[in-house]
Amino acid sequence: MSSVAVLTQESFAEHRSGLAQQQVKVTALNSEEENDPPTYKEAFPPLPEKAPCLEAAQEPAGPWSKIRPIKASVITQVFHVPLEERKYKDMNQFGEGEQAKICLDIMQKTGAHLELSLAKDQGLSIMVSGKLEAVMKARKEIVARLQTQASATVAIPKEHHRFVIGKNGEKLQDLELKTATKIQIPRPDDPSNQIKITGTKEGIEKARHEILLISAEQDKRAVERLDVEKVYHPFIAGPYNKLVSELMQDTGTRINIPPPSVNKTEIVFTGEKEQLAQAVARVKKIYEEKKKKTTTIAVEVKKSQHKYVIGPKGNSLQEILEKTGVSVEIPPTDSSSETVILRGEPEKLGQALTEVYAKANSFTVSSVSAPSWLHRFIIGKKGQNLAKITQQMPKVHIEFTEGEDKITLEGPTEDVNVAQEQIEVMVKDLINRMDYAEINVDHKFHRHLIGKNGANINRIKDLYKVSVRIPPDNEKSNLIRIEGDPQGVQQAKKELLELASRMDLIIEQKFHRTIIGQKGERIREIREKFPEVIINFPDPAHKSDIVQLRGPKNEVEKCTKYMQKMVADLVENSFSISVPIFKQFHKNIIGKGGANIKKIREESNTKIDLPAENSNSETIVITGKRANCEAARHRILAIQKELANITEVEVSIPSKLHNSLIGAKGRFIRSIMEECGGVHIHFPTEGSGSDTVTIRGPAQDVEKAKKQLLHLAEEKQTKSYTVDLRAKPEYHKFLIGKGGGNIRKVRDNTGARIIFPTSEDKDQELITIMGTEEAVKEAQKELEALIKNLDNVVEDSMVVDPKHHRHFVIRRGQVLREIADEYGGVMVSFPRSGTQSDKVTLKGAKDCVEAAKKRIQEIIEDLEAQVTIECTIPQKFHRSIMGPKGSRIQQITRDYGVQIKFPDREENPAPVAEPAVQENGEEGGEGKDGKDADPSSPKKCDIIIISGRREKCEAAKEALQALVPVTIEVEVPFDLHRYIIGQKGSGIRKMMDEFEVNIQVPAPELQSDIITITGLATNLDHITGLAMVCSRLLYLTLLFLFQALRSFKLTVAVDPKYHPKIIGRKGAVITQIRTEHEVNIQFPDKDDESQAQDQITITGYEKNAEAARDAIMKIVGELEQMVSEDVTLDHRVHARIIGARGKAIRKIMDEFKVDIRFPQSGAPDPNCVTVTGLPENVEEAIDHILNLEEEYLADVVDNEAMQVYMKPSSHEESKAPSKGFVVRDAPWATVNNEKAPDMSSSEDFPSFGAQVAPKTLPWGPKR
Repeated sequence: MSSVAVLTQESFAEHRSGLAQQQVKVTALNSEEENDPPTYKEAFPPLPEKAPCLEAAQEPAGPWSKIRPIKASVITQVFHVPLEERKYKDMNQFGEGEQAKICLDIMQKTGAHLELSLAKDQGLSIMVSGKLEAVMKARKEIVARLQTQASATVAIPKEHHRFVIGKNGEKLQDLELKTATKIQIPRPDDPSNQIKITGTKEGIEKARHEILLISAEQDKRAVERLDVEKVYHPFIAGPYNKLVSELMQDTGTRINIPPPSVNKTEIVFTGEKEQLAQAVARVKKIYEEKKKKTTTIAVEVKKSQHKYVIGPKGNSLQEILEKTGVSVEIPPTDSSSETVILRGEPEKLGQALTEVYAKANSFTVSSVSAPSWLHRFIIGKKGQNLAKITQQMPKVHIEFTEGEDKITLEGPTEDVNVAQEQIEVMVKDLINRMDYAEINVDHKFHRHLIGKNGANINRIKDLYKVSVRIPPDNEKSNLIRIEGDPQGVQQAKKELLELASRMDLIIEQKFHRTIIGQKGERIREIREKFPEVIINFPDPAHKSDIVQLRGPKNEVEKCTKYMQKMVADLVENSFSISVPIFKQFHKNIIGKGGANIKKIREESNTKIDLPAENSNSETIVITGKRANCEAARHRILAIQKELANITEVEVSIPSKLHNSLIGAKGRFIRSIMEECGGVHIHFPTEGSGSDTVTIRGPAQDVEKAKKQLLHLAEEKQTKSYTVDLRAKPEYHKFLIGKGGGNIRKVRDNTGARIIFPTSEDKDQELITIMGTEEAVKEAQKELEALIKNLDNVVEDSMVVDPKHHRHFVIRRGQVLREIADEYGGVMVSFPRSGTQSDKVTLKGAKDCVEAAKKRIQEIIEDLEAQVTIECTIPQKFHRSIMGPKGSRIQQITRDYGVQIKFPDREENPAPVAEPAVQENGEEGGEGKDGKDADPSSPKKCDIIIISGRREKCEAAKEALQALVPVTIEVEVPFDLHRYIIGQKGSGIRKMMDEFEVNIQVPAPELQSDIITITGLATNLDHITGLAMVCSRLLYLTLLFLFQALRSFKLTVAVDPKYHPKIIGRKGAVITQIRTEHEVNIQFPDKDDESQAQDQITITGYEKNAEAARDAIMKIVGELEQMVSEDVTLDHRVHARIIGARGKAIRKIMDEFKVDIRFPQSGAPDPNCVTVTGLPENVEEAIDHILNLEEEYLADVVDNEAMQVYMKPSSHEESKAPSKGFVVRDAPWATVNNEKAPDMSSSEDFPSFGAQVAPKTLPWGPKR
């Protein structure tokens, strides 16, 4: 068994507490009059001499006698698990497997350290080290997890179980921990008295023994209940419970008498049987005696006086009982009865009655009328006024009730009268010289009235000598109360109402989010600009346009004007226009990497939103100023016009017909647009009064749409008739027919217009027929007949050769899905794979089934007639032919109905070998056998396979070959190449995007004039013309000349001390000059001594450079007029004047248009502040900061005065030079003139690492 003693701060404190007689004197080393230092023996008392024997050494002498022993905080215990009780016996290697894992887990859980070893008998020894609690927990875990478990039961009376459990189960837990067992006690509702114990045999025995001991102890004890009338309980308890306490002490029995407030009559006795019997007998004797001798009288005492009879904590009743032996029974507080009953011996009842009346009349209750708002003035600051009265008359209780205009006094009659007079005088005086006012201000604005750190409210209180009560935030109250001098109250009220003045600003809710800005950035800027104004936006859910502004009137007005201007700008910039652009041209409008759309946005200063790529919408929305939106719209339409043969036609249709032509949610007009190739039809805005309708699109489609629109308008004007039909959505495609053939036939026959629902319509079954009544009825008849046939479901079959089955079912039956969509949802079933059946079943409407059969037959004919041809195109062009994401190939397969297969890529194509040298008339290499392939034959990786009908395959082949790019060369002077490339390649990228070609400019080291252009032949035709090349070269030459003109340089001499002012804060001033005059301005490098430090270089067009120079010289002229003045400003107030992050000083500089410089740390004069600016501004600024100094200096002086009374911090104390620890009469300072121990001597202070000769011990060396 080993242990480690740990000396903690607490144990050291206990250790030192034993030295009571030898008090340690703490000296202040830095004081002038030092006390004598302690002696060596006082500071280091000697250890006591070893006692001759343990019996004799009961109280060792000396100052160490009271020192408490230090207990070891770490203990070690060893547990042994016999072989037969080990859980894990069969282990290949000790220290491995499940047993080791369990030990590691126990160590982690409990914090104890475990060491395992095997004894000769294969028993397991476990050494556990750690704190006592950790060791006990680890022991329990070891027994439970490493030792086989047994179980046993022990039976004890059910009423003893709770004693085994203990309070809050603590005793049971302690028992389980001590015995390392698990003890299960039956629930209270379980009639069983068997307690189950699980654990080791040894643990079970220990636990069983402990439980039986607890039960045996309880057997000796007994409980008895005695029913005694409640009225006699005071006689049994005695005055102040003295009688029952004596009885419990004499008999050792616990006696529980229920308190007066509990309506129980049972007195409970607990203890040893014999002693309990004695206690019960004595209580019965008292009860019987009092029952015979006592009598009662009832008297009436005012209810309000009952509490004086009872006294504090019932002391008065106990006092009467002690004096007279009479019990006084008072009715409960919730009862209206005033009858008091006295119970006792007849001769003592008179005395008791006198006592009761004396107690009842010893106190009186009175009240003083005083307005509730005056109460706190009567009480005074921290209760000072009231304390004067209560100190004179301590028995008087004064009560203030909130909201009531009276003060209640309670106490001895004489004292109450005196106190009442004093309070009445005080109330009269306060009423004469005090007044109050109440104002209503929304609680959200209370913090504004208070001001930062209470600045506003404290100023008002001090200025008008009033008290202002603002309710706390959690009360959500709007009522503010002002109390004090009548004149001051009115002035304070007026100022508070001015501070709380509100202005409502009407701003459309759609602008609120924009004004607030992302993450509140813009509103934060406004609040910083107007810090005294509180701006409140309404909750978005309320749909309100009212924005509330509160604060000083002038500031609110300024803020209102600022925000109104901001809203006006937003209104101007929120004009929106929609431009319909054909979907296929959206990518051209966006440009490569968004270049085109970005340029239009920047140049027109508008916001342009394009629909999502997967959206069906073609509308581009432009937002901004009206003129800018129109300019952006014109540019976007111009791009579309250039790319396609787009024409625009205007048609005049009476505005009253517009709504009926558009139809519900645009159904009618959408059907015309879809039918006419997706043209765009734009109606004027409602209410404009315009009759002009614009149609835009390909010329042929526009003409067709125009005719239909005019025809429809004519029908509407004459007589329009409309009928609605319903048909299942899956029938719609069949009714429309391939390419709209079926529906066109019905329309041509009848002259009626038939409109089918779009995917956006809610009702997908509704078909609308409109036109003349006759035409509509005829079309209705035809459609109803078609729909009736479609509802007639039939089942049919056809024969399809099994070799073609795969074509229909591959790609998850895509071909079958297309047939079902096209032919009214007809179901086509092919036989399962593996069966040799050629029968295909079709189920659906009769007409649909027939049409589907016809389509399947056509597909089979195509498959029968299918051929495969090869198209040879070099592999390097394959990626270009495929197009982005294979779009070009997909288009060809759709257009020609063929399948195209590209070969696998050849990863490392072999280089073209030189012709082999002939030796002895033979070809080199593998040519000897004559079996080599023809060198002119195409490579496998260049062959593209096309499958389909022959004529379609040939057409597809021609389309593929047309996609092969060609290359031409253009000669451009080498000096102009950099202008073609542009900044970071922007110029050449723009040309490549514009003409869809690849342009290769030779490397600079080649000095070549040849530029290579690669692209499709169709695209190259646009740029190979001489005119295009010449115009481009002319453009580049002009560009070169412009560059030369823009390189004009101008220098201006300016004193370097003015450079920072010309640059401005964060470069604001110089940036404005550069932007305004479109020039580059370069300041000299401070670190470069070779440069003239007063020269500023301006580069740009000559005219612009001169204008920029004039702007700089104007600033210099203003700066030369400025003066600098030094002002002495106490350095203690510098930080206050500068403010948090310089906010306060920046405000002063902006207000007075001056520059203020404070001295740096370490400056010779820390109080010198320099103010620079125009003379009149400098004087005003100096006056302002001197006023601030005077105001702030008063606070600084007050704080310094307070610091005198403040205890210096331990940190400050520690700065004093320390003389170290000094003692007198040390061994090295005695008569023998011994030297102080030398700390550098290895003899006086041997090193821990040095070898030390072992001491010889009687029992051998220590292990």
